[in-house]
Amino acid sequence: MVSLFPLAQIKLGLRPISSASASGFTRLSQRFYTTTTSTTCSSQTSAMAATDTKNLQPPVAKKVKHEMEMFGDVRVDNYYWLRDDSRSNPEILSHLQQENAYTDFIMSGTKHLEDRIYAELRSRIKEDDISAPVRKGPYYYYERTLEGKEYVQHCRRLVENNGDAPSVHDSMPTGPEAPPEHVILDENVKAKEHAYYSIGAFNVSPNHKLVAYAEDTKGDEIYTIYVMDAETCTLVGDPLVGVTSYLEWAGDEALLYITMDAILRPDKVWFHKLGTNQSTDSCLYDEKDDMFSLDLEASESKKYLFVGSESKTTRSIFYFDISKPENNLTILTPRTEGIDTSVSHRGNHFFIKRRSDEAFNSELLACPLDNVNATTILLPHRETVKIQDVRTFSDHLVVYEREKGLPRVTFYPLPPIGEPLQSLHGGQSVEFIDPVYSVEPAESQFSSSILRFDYSSLRTPPSTYDYDMNTGVSVLKKIETVLGGFDISNYVTKREWAVAQDGTHVPISIVYRKDLVKLDGSDPMLLYGYGSYEVMDLHARNKLELVRYYIVTEAISICLVMQICVDPSFKASRLSLLDRGFIYAIAHIRGGGEMGRKWYENGKYLHKKNTFTDFIDCAEYLIQKKYCTKEKLCINGRSAGGLLIGAVVNMRPDLFKAAVAGVPFVDVVTTMLDPTIPLTTAEWEEWGDPRKEEFYFYMKSYSPVDNVKAQDYPAILVTAGLNDPRVLYSEPAKFVAKLREMKTDENVLLFKCEMGAGHFSKSGRTRDVKRVNSEGTQPLELVKGAFHNPSSM
Repeated sequence: MVSLFPLAQIKLGLRPISSASASGFTRLSQRFYTTTTSTTCSSQTSAMAATDTKNLQPPVAKKVKHEMEMFGDVRVDNYYWLRDDSRSNPEILSHLQQENAYTDFIMSGTKHLEDRIYAELRSRIKEDDISAPVRKGPYYYYERTLEGKEYVQHCRRLVENNGDAPSVHDSMPTGPEAPPEHVILDENVKAKEHAYYSIGAFNVSPNHKLVAYAEDTKGDEIYTIYVMDAETCTLVGDPLVGVTSYLEWAGDEALLYITMDAILRPDKVWFHKLGTNQSTDSCLYDEKDDMFSLDLEASESKKYLFVGSESKTTRSIFYFDISKPENNLTILTPRTEGIDTSVSHRGNHFFIKRRSDEAFNSELLACPLDNVNATTILLPHRETVKIQDVRTFSDHLVVYEREKGLPRVTFYPLPPIGEPLQSLHGGQSVEFIDPVYSVEPAESQFSSSILRFDYSSLRTPPSTYDYDMNTGVSVLKKIETVLGGFDISNYVTKREWAVAQDGTHVPISIVYRKDLVKLDGSDPMLLYGYGSYEVMDLHARNKLELVRYYIVTEAISICLVMQICVDPSFKASRLSLLDRGFIYAIAHIRGGGEMGRKWYENGKYLHKKNTFTDFIDCAEYLIQKKYCTKEKLCINGRSAGGLLIGAVVNMRPDLFKAAVAGVPFVDVVTTMLDPTIPLTTAEWEEWGDPRKEEFYFYMKSYSPVDNVKAQDYPAILVTAGLNDPRVLYSEPAKFVAKLREMKTDENVLLFKCEMGAGHFSKSGRTRDVKRVNSEGTQPLELVKGAFHNPSSM
């Protein structure tokens, strides 16, 4: 993840910040073969003494000719040697360290700016804080952050009047007469022994006596599960090793969890009885098809566990009856090509969200538990409304939808359990105030009428609401505190629509500070994009929780990681741009899911270039409307969004002043031809299978590494994580090496590889503030001197 406050000093003519604000693998098909020539093609090797920083020059990777032929086409990759899956090759590690040293050297002149922005970031954070407590049974559960500490504490308190029905007006008492706080797990203590620390799941047993949590200490997303006594905090039994973060309680004495194969594909679901050795666990299902991966979630009623087996286009569901573990897994929705299902439960019905070629935005069905084939359509398919998620309550059903690029929350009353369920009537929608915003489901209590959701906009800090579906009363339970004099009324957020080359209208979300921006073309702008994977149609809630956790731990970064849908939401760190006169915009380009399923389908496979041309068209529209000029336009994207950045700087390098590509997927053809690389096989249904000629040549036509050419490029910052299992560090390393070889300009090109992190970079709150600040200052320096005197920065 990368931030661009730098673009702030950039001498992009920023306004001075006010004192008030400042305080504030088998090898492919037989037709594909490789040959390697070991001669060095460059007289200059990558061996530059990293310690000699007086006149440090950009590292130049040696060239080792590596030919790859397919369909009669020969590609030459002179930097293929930079890939080492063991991450232990001394020459490669030395090259990465030299790149880091060069980046640090170039940025050494911005130390004063880094210190200033770092102070701003820290000054906005309320370090001693708690999350909105969640009432579960006899306890309130919440997370606490402490001043000066990097990680959270997982805590709980007893509910004083547990017999009372939940109310939107409930609040957790905290005074001296209140039940005492109990710290179940302190991540700060656990993280002391590790350079990286992340918890991907934290699940309390149904009787509240035990906790199971999944721990990653490398950033490679390979977890270890521990079970502990919630009161004494002592471990129970041996840990489960080499697993994913998918885990759920199957009663009070057993767990279901998922493991991965050699390419990190979740492929097996296991039943573990507490007190037994992992080696004796029962494998309930083994997914043999490497196009499919498994996920796991609990029903809102906590009576069933659902195992999903999904590819990019197809998803089937098994269910596990917690009351009858001897039945193992039972098929609920069988696998049918092109049919995607997800399931909820309430009473004597399963509720099935079903997507097909005909019902491309999904329809909602219900079926009796004892006859799953007898389905009834509750919500028919609508061409302009996408059903994104469904949540059940004892007396209500909540549907998260999308229409015209914006999320919507609609709830329906349900008949008493046992009565016929033929249709839904009396639906009501929750109203929101901002023109563009983000809303996501939060953990709610199944037996209550209280819907909890998280709301945010580009100017509204993350807010947790409880909404009573019986009375319509809404109560704000928590809003992220932003210190330093933040005033929401200073900022304007709006939506614009760019017209793409083919006439498609593409939404753009925009925010700026109204007293600083002139809107005459003189303002600097940061334009963000992603445009892949459809979006927050995250079937498994564990995925959503993983995203949620990462957002918490990376809360001060300027770009929202894993923000696949890229709904407009608030980031406190972004204020360091806005308060310097920057305009921030998100291009909701095709390939994402903001405008429904077809929006996604028209930005994948053989339509992928729509993603890139949409972004270019958005940039040109913003310039035309005088939000900025090309000399003041900076762009940012991460992961698949990094592919976007790599593609557009190849296609239109003249359009941008600076670009940041975070952990970018830039070596598309080579990666997608190698099934030994994690995620490759499952990704064929996203990008296409280059073992087929049509896809091969189409993917080659936009793959950033394959399209670097002798031309002028904007200033560029590229980042990577050495332990990244999603995008191998070698992809951005090769991209940078080839850019250094080919580009004809004198603009800065920087590469930063985190040597102890993965796809999600460093862990810890303030560590990431420091990293974001450092990386954020870099783009500012990238365009140094291009605009006004930045002394006021």
